[in-house]
Amino acid sequence: MTTLLVTHSACLEHEMPPGHPECVDRLRAVLGALEAEEFALLQRAEAPRATREQIARVHPEGHIDFIDGSVPQEGFRRIDADTAMSPGSLEAAYRAAGAVVYAVDEVMAGRARNGFCAVRPPGHHAEPETAMGFCLFNNIAIGALHARAVHGCARVAVVDFDVHHGNGTQAAFETDPSLLYISTHQWPLYPGTGRASEHGLGNIYNRCLPPGAGSEEFRAAISDAVIPTIEQFRPDFIFISAGFDAHMADPLANLRLTDGDFGWATAELVKAAGRLCGGRVVSALEGGYDLKALAASAAAHVKALMLAA
Repeated sequence: MTTLLVTHSACLEHEMPPGHPECVDRLRAVLGALEAEEFALLQRAEAPRATREQIARVHPEGHIDFIDGSVPQEGFRRIDADTAMSPGSLEAAYRAAGAVVYAVDEVMAGRARNGFCAVRPPGHHAEPETAMGFCLFNNIAIGALHARAVHGCARVAVVDFDVHHGNGTQAAFETDPSLLYISTHQWPLYPGTGRASEHGLGNIYNRCLPPGAGSEEFRAAISDAVIPTIEQFRPDFIFISAGFDAHMADPLANLRLTDGDFGWATAELVKAAGRLCGGRVVSALEGGYDLKALAASAAAHVKALMLAA
């Protein structure tokens, strides 16, 4: 079995206003890096469109209706101060969510060892009833609840190493003890959630890193807190919100990680999945706003997935 790369050209049609950090070039940079010869063995697939039923496991009908009805005929429509939609955004959002669902199906069917979804818009800030932080639908939460509803994965874990706390995933998970959300993120920082004191029903774990923290602090958080928490939870499937904006070159935050740190963390999570849940891992692109650092970090992440495949 090989690692699966899922993407869709519609994700390149999601335009944002000029100068916005969540730009089309982000995905182009990631996909360009994954065209290198060392990624020739990746299994590549086009993301299907998520169904309304799949999205509704996380988002109520009213939110889906709001997103469906917010597509402009031309130009941009602001959802909030940071988040906008263009004529291509709706298809991109449905394909981004569909990519994670499809990757879950392929891994559960044994046709792929693990998967990376190179998609946009990102998802982890999208709360059940609120689009925000560049995110419209919560792609990783939709995939996680699909794994439970369709494939019988009774216990599902999401690990989020984006530099920003995934308030949307936490909000979707915090009242359900069969779902585990673990985040390493800079604190304080947008969106203002993710304090260490936020525990949900004992299924939320936030490891806050101070501005300026680097490899040593991040790796300690993974080794001493994240992996033991996963081991104790014993999930049937592990998801990764793969944001790369904790990189030292990223303009939106102040952590000092390297692309090697992301590769190492991914390898540690893959090892845990091998021990706990048959190696079942699916990741989805979240943040990362320096194009060179994003490309290198995503490449390191996928290399680590491929080594397990």
